[in-house]
Amino acid sequence: MELIMIVLPVFLVFGIGYISQKLLKMDIKSISAMALYILLPLLTFDTFYRNELTVDYLYLFIFSIIITVILIGITILAGWFMKSTKEDISAILLGSLFPNSGNYGAPVMLFALGAVAFDYAIVLMVLHGFIISTVGIFIASFGSGATISVKDAVISIFRIPVIYGAAAGLLFQLADISIDDKLMDIIQMTGNASIPVVMLILGMQLAQIKKENFELRNINAVVIIRMVISPVVAMVLVLFMPVDETMKMVFIILNAMPVAANSTMLAVQFNVKPNLVSFSTLVTTLLSLLTIPLFLYLIGV
Repeated sequence: MELIMIVLPVFLVFGIGYISQKLLKMDIKSISAMALYILLPLLTFDTFYRNELTVDYLYLFIFSIIITVILIGITILAGWFMKSTKEDISAILLGSLFPNSGNYGAPVMLFALGAVAFDYAIVLMVLHGFIISTVGIFIASFGSGATISVKDAVISIFRIPVIYGAAAGLLFQLADISIDDKLMDIIQMTGNASIPVVMLILGMQLAQIKKENFELRNINAVVIIRMVISPVVAMVLVLFMPVDETMKMVFIILNAMPVAANSTMLAVQFNVKPNLVSFSTLVTTLLSLLTIPLFLYLIGV
């Protein structure tokens, strides 16, 4: 019950966003833009400015790539056994590869393990954003039959606002540029506002998802790979990660998170079974109320 209470407050905020959207029909796009272009970049700037750049960041990136490659292989193999179409496999990949490390993962890490784990989660969120904006775009374009060049994928990286916040934070840190305490307080205060805002946004997005008729096997594939196989693979990989225990736990739990909201955005943009990916987001988010406490227990929280 204690572990469920770590996740439950997050769900309560999701619920507030869900109910608010049902009642008020707010403009999610404008609120998301504020979080994406103002709040989150300030949060990542603060995180990368305060936390000393170490080789651990490199290990996080390398092992994030490794788990992505492993999950791609597992998903393609599952699609082959199910005799899925190219579009189905792409949609399943969008659901199974990319965890919701920003709206969901970071708050859970804050409640479960504290401020240090939260900082690690923000770093991993930026890395996941980098991966989804490259690998995710290729997968979505493959499923839609569109052609996208390596150049286009690279350009897409520079459209991620948090990348600029992280880069500026690292630059200020490496150049040993000091910031006035009062100004830093404002940056931290504004950046910290991003966490409840993105949690509300996820609840609002879930309120707009409608149940559709899907092939059950496709939903099952996303649920099993995203909610079971991904964290189990992460638990194996951390055995080889030369980082501290807190970072290992963050890596496992963030890879146990439900489908990322950005996956739905890519599915809509490239018209790759958007209803399937959206509904997978809803199903995995609801299931996470049980699975996240389980994996928190397994890692010893």
